[in-house]
Amino acid sequence: MKEILADLDRWRSASESAAVARVVDLEGSGPRAPGAAMAVTADAEVVGSVSGGCVEGAVVTESLDVIATGDRRIVTFGYSDDEAFAVGLTCGGTIHLFVEPLEWGPVFDELGTDLAAESPAALATVVEGPGTGAKMLVRPEGARTVGSLGSAGLDRAVQRDARGELVAGRSGLRRYSERGEYSEQGEIRGQEVAVFVESFAPPPRMLIFGAVDFTAALARVAKVLGYRVTVCDARSVFATDKRFPMADEVVVSWPDRLLDDVGAGLGPRDAVCVLTHDAKFDVPAITSALATDVGYIGVMGSRRTHDDRTRRLSEAGVTDEQLARLRSPIGLDIGAATPEETAVSIVSEIISLRTGRKAEGLSTTTGPIHD
Repeated sequence: MKEILADLDRWRSASESAAVARVVDLEGSGPRAPGAAMAVTADAEVVGSVSGGCVEGAVVTESLDVIATGDRRIVTFGYSDDEAFAVGLTCGGTIHLFVEPLEWGPVFDELGTDLAAESPAALATVVEGPGTGAKMLVRPEGARTVGSLGSAGLDRAVQRDARGELVAGRSGLRRYSERGEYSEQGEIRGQEVAVFVESFAPPPRMLIFGAVDFTAALARVAKVLGYRVTVCDARSVFATDKRFPMADEVVVSWPDRLLDDVGAGLGPRDAVCVLTHDAKFDVPAITSALATDVGYIGVMGSRRTHDDRTRRLSEAGVTDEQLARLRSPIGLDIGAATPEETAVSIVSEIISLRTGRKAEGLSTTTGPIHD
């Protein structure tokens, strides 16, 4: 939804009739993840994508019908459907889309404001059952919620779950009792209402310590993957915006000082990459990073450097359990040599750890390509 929100606002300003289709659920392999969105006007102007081209033509047809009728509906394309073969969805999975007329309101207004400010928010939409189409904007604990899904009990249950999804940066479909009732064990009774929760978490952060050639390449690749990149080095002559224009910020500081400032906000989606080989620089960087909840800590160097660094870290009081969090030497073993290849190796390791997949070629493995 985020990628098409500006177009939706433009259509609203022009009083254009439109429909929005969003991926709300997948079974098996699918070309786009839940939250992927596509919108169509009555004049068949199209923005966004829900399948990378597989079913877009059929979705345009559904969207035009939704504009004409005002209906809201879930549309499913599966591998076994004759229609799916006709439109090109042959990846082996099933994709569920929620298609609805575009109706702007306070929820979308405030969602746009939150996205512009990179503030975390989750958009909850009833996609099946009573109140289909109702929306609620959920923010972190203590912040104001906008809208309602139809009942106080349902709102409470969805707010709780949406905040959990927001922390993890996940989007997905959940089912609830229409009345939001709970059993004595605290479990929600029934599956009468389907709610799609779309998380808009701030971009993950990557802190790169060391202003070296590898840093420039890693910053470029990380930006392509959507990271907010910070380059940090205590040497002002090297840590300059001119050398690293692709970074969101370049900080002249010691790494432990920067981590003292921002470390509390780092979480499982974030990464720290230490690309130096200087004991007075990398040991403080690593020990400070280990004191955070950051999901990835990678450290560059040869195996000899790694062994020497491990000894120095142990002398500094780092435990074996903490050392196990380090990815050192950094990156996957893909034979990388240049800074650009090394950057690919590093981000590949980050993706592999996040998904829990072993780094093997798809041609040598079996099972679903997409989780």
